Amino acid sequence: MQQRISQRRDPRNTQAGLTLLELIIACGILLVLSSAAVPLARVTVKRQREAELRRSLREMRDAIDRYKNAADKNLIRIEVGSEGYPPDLETLTMGVTVSSGGASQIGISAATLANLSGTAQGAGVSSPSSDAPSKVRFLRKVPVDPMTGKAEWGLRAVQDDPDSHSWGGHNVFDVYSLSTDTAMDGTNYADW
Repeated sequence: MQQRISQRRDPRNTQAGLTLLELIIACGILLVLSSAAVPLARVTVKRQREAELRRSLREMRDAIDRYKNAADKNLIRIEVGSEGYPPDLETLTMGVTVSSGGASQIGISAATLANLSGTAQGAGVSSPSSDAPSKVRFLRKVPVDPMTGKAEWGLRAVQDDPDSHSWGGHNVFDVYSLSTDTAMDGTNYADW
């Protein structure tokens, strides 16, 4: 009877050792898989930040173009020598005064104009077709550069060289990222 008891103990000891070995192998496999996933996650995050940068640049350049279009149609007052471009990005967020008839020529409906200017239809706006001057904002806010984490952008004026990295200060013709990093396609973010 004692032989049976001793025979039973031997398989348990062997089985416990194999369980520890299996645990070590499983941890090793998990470590290899996780080390392969980290670079993939970094690439995914970088692609998302690049897409956000493209979206922010497109949004600001579209606002600059709409401002220029309104200036070319003499719907807003501009400074002499500005060539019809905004003096800075804050002008796009603070808004400019236009008549509601002018707003429709910019491509903004009277109802949207009332919302953009912060006035409700029942609070001082007599009718959507009135020519009372209103404020139109071309941007809600200056977006944050996803590469630098700041709402600071490089600016170019019409008078500046196309690849210049110093702003003349007269107007805003173009915007670019202040990041010195390189994109996944090999270009610099500042060249986008």
